Amino acid sequence: MGIVRESVQVEVPVRTAYDQWTQFEEFPNFMEGVERVTQIDASRSRWTTKIAGVQREFDTEIIDQLPDERIAWRTTGGDVRQRGLVTFQPLDETRTRVDLVMDVEPEGITDKAGDALGVLDRRTKGDMKRFKEFIEHRGAASGGWRGRISPG
Repeated sequence: MGIVRESVQVEVPVRTAYDQWTQFEEFPNFMEGVERVTQIDASRSRWTTKIAGVQREFDTEIIDQLPDERIAWRTTGGDVRQRGLVTFQPLDETRTRVDLVMDVEPEGITDKAGDALGVLDRRTKGDMKRFKEFIEHRGAASGGWRGRISPG
C-alpha cells in the first residue's frame, strides 16, 4: 500500500477552503486525471478517472466529516481501493493549512510500478498546488456543504 502525504497553505479563510473542498464535482478543475465526480448524496459520490490511458470508475463514501476541520473517506466500489483524510487548520483569519493523507492500494502491475516510482506522490503534490491556485484565484468557494457525518 502507498501512503501519500501532502500539505499546502492557501491564502483564504478556513471556511472558504473547507467549503470548496466539499464541492466534489469541481475536483476535475484541479485534480489531474479526474474526469468526473458525481455526487450521489451527502456522503457518497461516483468518480471517473483516466490515468495513463486507463479509465476507472469507483464509488467513495465519507465516513467522517466535521465542518472546517476534516473529511475522511473510503472507496466502496469499483477497482480502486483507497482511504483518505483531509484536514483544515486555520493559520490566521486569512490563511489555512490543508493536509491530505491517503492510503492507496495499487491494483495490478502498472499501479505497483507507478507507486514504486513515486507517481502518486507527484500527482498529489500537483493536485494540492492546483487546489491552492484554484481557490486563491476564485477568492470564494463555489458552494459548500456544512453537514456533519459521524464515524460509525
